[in-house]
This record gives sequence, structure tokens and C-alpha cells, in this order.
Amino acid sequence: MFGKLSRKLSCLLSLLLLALFAKTLFAHVERVEIASREDVLDGKIFGAAGAYERITGTIYFSIPVNNPQNAAIVDLKNAINLRNGEVEFSADFMAIQPKNPKLGNGSLLLENPNRGRSGIIHLVDGGDWNIAKDAGDAWLLRQGFSFVTLGWQWDAAGAGALGFHAPIARENGKTITGLVRGDLMLSKPMPEIPLGHLTGGNIGGTEYAVSAPDDARNTLTVRDSRNAPRRLIPRAQWQFAHTVDGKLVPSDRFIHLDGGFEEGKIYEYVYVASDPVVAGGSFAAFRDFASWAKHDPNTLTPAARVYGEGISQNGRFLRDFLYQGFNTDEEGRMALDGVLAHVAGAGRGNFNYRFAQPSRDAQPTSSVFYPVDIFPFTDEPETDPTTGEKAGLLDRAVADKTAPKIFFSNTSYEYWGRAAALIHITADGKRDATISSNVRIYHLTGLQHFSGPWPLAIGKGDGDGQEPQSPLPVRYFWRAMITNMDAWVRSGTEPPPSSYPRIADGTLAPIEKYNFPKLPGVNLPYEANGAVHLDFGPEWKQGIATIQPPKVSAAFPVLVPQVDADGNEKDGVRLPEITIPLATVTGWNLRDPSIGAPAERLAFEGSWIAFPKNAEERKKTGDPRLSIAERYSSEEDYLTRYSQAVDELIRQHWILPEDRDAMMARAKQEWMEALR
Repeated sequence: MFGKLSRKLSCLLSLLLLALFAKTLFAHVERVEIASREDVLDGKIFGAAGAYERITGTIYFSIPVNNPQNAAIVDLKNAINLRNGEVEFSADFMAIQPKNPKLGNGSLLLENPNRGRSGIIHLVDGGDWNIAKDAGDAWLLRQGFSFVTLGWQWDAAGAGALGFHAPIARENGKTITGLVRGDLMLSKPMPEIPLGHLTGGNIGGTEYAVSAPDDARNTLTVRDSRNAPRRLIPRAQWQFAHTVDGKLVPSDRFIHLDGGFEEGKIYEYVYVASDPVVAGGSFAAFRDFASWAKHDPNTLTPAARVYGEGISQNGRFLRDFLYQGFNTDEEGRMALDGVLAHVAGAGRGNFNYRFAQPSRDAQPTSSVFYPVDIFPFTDEPETDPTTGEKAGLLDRAVADKTAPKIFFSNTSYEYWGRAAALIHITADGKRDATISSNVRIYHLTGLQHFSGPWPLAIGKGDGDGQEPQSPLPVRYFWRAMITNMDAWVRSGTEPPPSSYPRIADGTLAPIEKYNFPKLPGVNLPYEANGAVHLDFGPEWKQGIATIQPPKVSAAFPVLVPQVDADGNEKDGVRLPEITIPLATVTGWNLRDPSIGAPAERLAFEGSWIAFPKNAEERKKTGDPRLSIAERYSSEEDYLTRYSQAVDELIRQHWILPEDRDAMMARAKQEWMEALR
């Protein structure tokens, strides 16, 4: 009798200890603070999904230090709010979902917002980012999707930005200091510059403040291009200061240069900062939100499937998320069932390091030599020809059996500006790489990093180029990709096969073999962004940089899509604007002379170089391309061919049938513009 009672007590004690252990070992959503909850567009009904609601607020996460799934988070053990073995983080969020979740389709798109700002509604549906005033054509809602935008970036700046709130780190209670670096190329002279990351003329990320303004390690240099030698600007000619009411006052977030900063030159600054943020906690928060949505019966956003969706910086976040093993939650389950990483190129990012600067990317003339395009690049293991290291992007996920379905989609720009070829070639540039069966790689031919304006327009400010931007829309591809991903995960329906340029058939080539036609008045780029080996010091593998700027050594090969006689790329997923063309559409655009450095490429932009209207114009200018009148007998002829191309894209599941009419309307507009 006593023995049975003893065994029962022992069993109960074991269960209690297991429960306590689970509490301390596994992360969880501590609480949710709701700031607003309102009907979308006054309760409008969206198909079978019914009415939607929009919820905003902040989610609080508790991350246990000793769980092995969190071991990769730099400085987690040094977080100043470490209590009982756990560290608290919080993230701002916006959720848009059916008011009755049972009416939805069970799939949730989880967006990590670009510089704190949601983009999925505007990109896919054409509506306002927060849907309060405009849902566009509400395609996502009509399909029954839920979507959540979760702040992940500690340095997200500006009013309305969804942020990630993380503690700072201290080592044994002592302040941690280190070197922080920034750079930029201006489009107009300025007397002083902010330390924050400037992108598109705005602050994309706030920066660490200067903590020791008189430290000898603080430097300012200038150079003419990315690979040109740096020239040190004497310390007596600049200071950490800002003009306020006409007076120069000390500032820990601005640099003032005597005589001012010139346009068309790269200025790079290095300074001492303190109190690094535990930025890598964002990976755990993103992971834990996905698991919370799928497994917790009390979740605010119930879902059967969660797809990580990220564009540009956010696509790089997802690539790094996978590489660092965060798709396995703390109980060994798959967090994201699918990943749509768009225009990330070969990149990851400055996300999980001491003094991390998540907003920094890799542009032709700024954010140069950051830990963005770094080995490994391919999903399956590859060998670095310089170091001999063997690794793949999905090694951790494959080992944990948590590799999701993945779309890596890139536009033409990423082959010139983001080293995109490296995701599907061997690291020595000699062969096409093997791609995993759960991965699709799509090259969206002729598009630029973001969809350019229509009607045609040349960029402004930092985007002022020598040619109009590529106006080709990505919206229709996105709708089809979301549909294809959902079918793949939900029912195993295979999506379209990978489509990208290859070494084997000559559609991918070194830049010196790029066969672009000689077009009158058109200047060509002399180089493209590539990946190089970077050395930030002996503690770099542990996420700590001690050398700034880094030592740069051997480069990886740079390959770009090959073009036809018109200058249009030969391979990839092609809109009718490429197969039934009215223009040459490129993945590059050069800076206008008015903003300096006219030989350098612009960040993010492609070019639209119209065909001559008729043979007379072609002969007068010496244009080698056939004119529009020589290609098409009439508008009807053009639209007939265009419609056939659209139907072929629909047949291959690149475009949805319901988008046919919109694409045909756009075709008519483009014809009229071409002959105007």
C-alpha cells in the first residue's frame, strides 16, 4: 500500500517537475496588449470569409536562455532583463483576419515589415497598407487569408513604424562598447549627414548614438566608388554636430563636415558606440508567433498553416532565419510551413550580431561590405572555393526535419544589385547548382526591385536615373505565387518548376560576356554587385565585429542574365512585355549626371528603353532594334499576341485567370504610350 502511494507521489512529482521545466525551457507568448480592434471597412463582407477585423497592439515574448534553439541569439545571456533564466522581448503587430476564423481558409501570411512598414496589402491588392481606408480589390480577403505584420527590427524609424523592443546587453554588469559603421552617397550637397541608414532619401533605420566623440577610433573617409581606395578626412575638418536654429551644436547622431558633403561620393564613418541591443531575439519572436498561431488554443490569430512572407530586407531576414535554424521551435516543431522570400538575392543580413544594424542592406553605392551577401548562398550544401568550407542555407532545417516549402523569387535587378545568381550556381561559378525538391527559384524577367510607376517616369532624388524605370508590375505574379504556395502546402499540389537563367544553356553569363546591343545614347554599367569574403575580426563567428571596416578578400563570381538582340533577358518567368515587347527592359539603371557618379548604377531600379516607333525613326537614330511598326501590323495584332502570351502564363500557373482582364487593359495602355 505504502509502495503504491509512494509511486503515485513520485509520478505526480515528476509531472510537476516536467511542467515547471517546460515553463522554463520553452518560450511562450506572455501576454498581448491590444491597442485597437475594429471592423474592416465597416463590416463589409468579403466572399465566403465574411467580415474582417483589424487588430493592432503589442505581443510580449519570453525567451529561455538555456533552450538549445535559442543558442544562436547573440548576447542573449547578457540581456539586462534576464530573470529566472528568461528574457522578455516585445513586438508591435497588426493582424487582419476574418471575424469568424472558421470562415477563413486556415492559412496565415506572416509578414516581417520592411523598415517597420507593412507592404503586403498594397503590393498584392493595391490597397492602403493598414486597410483602414482602402482594401484595393481585396483579393487576399476574398480568398480567406489572414495576415499578420509583426515588428522585428529594433531600429525601425519614423511615425507608425512597427518596432521590435529588445533589451540591451551588458557583460557581467559592465557596459559593452564597440565600433559601428555607416556609409552613404548623396544626390545633392549637404552640410551634415545623419548617422541613421538613409534609403530612398529617408531614414530607414535609426542608429546607435556616438558614445565617445573624442575617441581616436572615430574616422570619416571618402571614395569615388564601392571598390575605390578610401581617403581619410582629417579629424579637424569634421565633428559630431548638427545645425539647430542656425547654430552648430554637439550631437551624438549627426556628422558635420566643414565645406559640406558632396554628391556622387561615398562617405564612410566609423565610431564608438555602447549598449548593444539583443537584436537576434527577433528571430525567436517570429518563430514563436508562428507556433503560437498554430498550436495555442488561446491564440489571437488561429491558423492551420503559416507562411513567412518577406520582400527585400524581409526576404533576407527569412533566408537568415532559415540558415540560423529558427524554423524549428523550442519543442522541435516546424514554425513556418512555407516561405516566400522575394527580391532577397543571395543575401542574408546584419540581423543577429552585436551592434546589429538590421536596416543596412547592400546597394551599389551605400551599405557596402556589410554581412549581407555572405556564404553559403545555395539551399543545398556547397563548397567555398577559397576557404574549403562546406555549408548550405538549409542545413539546420534539414537536420531538424523542419525545412518548409520555399519560393525564392527575384527580379532582373537582383542579378545586378544583389548577386542573385549565387543562389543557383556553384560557389566557383562553373556549374549550375542542384536545387532541393522543396525549393523553387523564380527569376521574374524585366522587373525591377520594386514595381516602377506607370505611366513611365524617371526616378527622383536618390533615384534620378538616365532612363525611365521599369514599370512592369509584380502584383499578378504575387497572387499566383501565394495561390501556388497554399496549394503546395495544403494538398501537395506541385507549383510551377523553377525558372531562371542557367550556365549550361548560356542564358547566364559573366558580365564581360553580356551581349547588350549598342543603343544610341544608352550607357552600360561597367560592373555589378558581387559577394566577397569579409573579415570583421577573430570573434566574428560569434557575432562580434572588432574590425571596422572589414578586411575584404577574394570575390565570388558575378554572373548576369544573358540578353537577346533586343537587349531583353532570354530566360526566366516572362511577362508579355518581354515576349511581345515594346521596349528593352533591363535590370540596371545608371545615375543621372545631375546627382553625381553617372557611371554608377542606381539602387533598386531597372530601365525601360522604348523601341523606335517606325523604320524612319530607327534609321535616323541608328537604333539596331526593329521598330514597333515593323513588329506589329496594328494595335489589334499586338493585343492578339499579347493575349496569347497571357493565356500561356495562365496555363502554366504563373498568372491567375481572374487577372487576365486587368493585364489586357494594361496592354492597351502600354500600346498607346509607346506610340504617343
